[in-house]
Parts: sequence; C-alpha cells; structure tokens
Amino acid sequence: MFETLVMTYGYAMIAAGTFLEGETVLVIGGYLAHAGYLELPWVIVSAFAGSFAGDQLYFFIGRRRGIALLEKRPRWQAKSERVRSLLHRRQNSVIVGFRFLYGLRTVTPFLLGASGISPAKFILLNAAGAALWAVAIALAGYLLGHTVTLFFAEAHRYALYGALAVALGAAAVWGWRIARRK
Repeated sequence: MFETLVMTYGYAMIAAGTFLEGETVLVIGGYLAHAGYLELPWVIVSAFAGSFAGDQLYFFIGRRRGIALLEKRPRWQAKSERVRSLLHRRQNSVIVGFRFLYGLRTVTPFLLGASGISPAKFILLNAAGAALWAVAIALAGYLLGHTVTLFFAEAHRYALYGALAVALGAAAVWGWRIARRK
C-alpha cells in the first residue's frame, strides 16, 4: 500500500512538501530514488517546482503585506534583522542561497518582497537558487540511500519503511514545534 502511494503520488508529495518547507521531504525523495521507487531527475524537478512556487508566493505576499505580517510575528523579527543585515551586504547571494540558511528560509522570501527588490530579479535568482538547492539536497538523500545500502545489504527491503519512519519522525518534530509555539 505504501509503495503504491509513493509510486502514484510521490512527486506530487515532494512538490507539496518543498512548497511549504522541504529539506526533510527532499532528502526522503532522494532516498526513495536511490531505492528505485522514484526517478532522481523527477524528484529534482518536483522539488524545484515546489520550492520555486512557494518562495514566489511568499515573495509576493511579502511585497504586498510584508511589514504587517512581520509585526504580527515577533519570533520572525529577530530573524528578519539577520536577513536584513545579510541583504545589505550580499543581496544576490542571499536570494540564491537563503534555502541553505537553516531557520531563515521561511521568513526570507517575505522580507525580500517587503524590501522592494525587483520581481524580475527575484524570479531569476530564485530560479537559480531553487535549482541549486533541489539538486544538492536530492543528491544528499540519494547518497544517504547509497550509504545505507553499503552498510546494510538488505536495506532495499526496508527502504519504504525507513522513509516512512523518517517522515513520521519529521512530522512528530514539526508537530511538537507547532505545539510548543502555541
């Protein structure tokens, strides 16, 4: 059943997961590609599409309502100061690489939108960053699968269960963080 679910909806789940956040979902996708349940190029394309679309949406929301949203979220204000400092020094690098900055990924597109950066510039650099990120993180998951296989010759039998365990663990951590915030 889980195998059918992954093979039927795997790419859509990767796109949806990377639209919202992404690293864990993409590592699992790369792992499943190594295990033979998904194709690595399509994992990368799905992750690119989800990440790019999500960050474009957050950018335009930030462009329209960025300051008001930040004022309602005090936890984002400390992060926003770090992002503003980085933006002041290295704007293009921040736009391309913010996905790799743990803890700043969610707030950065809002801040970029609110900062008055040209939408055309953001689209171009966001596409480059999404492509770089999708390839790097998917390959990390793929290599994780390769490493697991080297250590556990029978790992392919349990690949789906391992991916399910990682996904459930990630969901538990995510739920715990949300509960802790409230």
